[in-house]
Amino acid sequence: MPTRLFIDADACPVKDEVYRVAARYGLHVFVVSNSWINTPRQSWIEQVVVDAGPDIADDWIAERAGLGDVVITADIPLADRCLKAGALALKSNGRFFTPDSIGSALAGRMVGEHLRSMGVATSGPPPFGPRDRSNFLQALDQAVVKARRTAP
Repeated sequence: MPTRLFIDADACPVKDEVYRVAARYGLHVFVVSNSWINTPRQSWIEQVVVDAGPDIADDWIAERAGLGDVVITADIPLADRCLKAGALALKSNGRFFTPDSIGSALAGRMVGEHLRSMGVATSGPPPFGPRDRSNFLQALDQAVVKARRTAP
């Protein structure tokens, strides 16, 4: 099965970059969201609108992504599920989730949730900038090359 790209699209700032890389490599892209998102009308871009609700889009992606695929997400639990299925998981800033880093990312997420539940104000991610976009393009290119080598 050829490499596929899955975008956890509701808050993804790099969809256009994914489309450019996918066009260069001839890859199928799934744009998965809880509501309609304007996507280019190309046969290789498939928009998937799932029901609203927690983790519905994540479940759709996790049930389909596997060895040889690349998932673009900021969602740590989704990245964990995709890694366990053999897919590569990439953040929009160009950083990879890896089997070695996912445990500490999950722990940090749980600590943050605990602090917020106690009323402690926590900071969000740093602002997304041009350097992040550039890092993402480079990392996605690397991910596609790696994924294509491992695709069944």
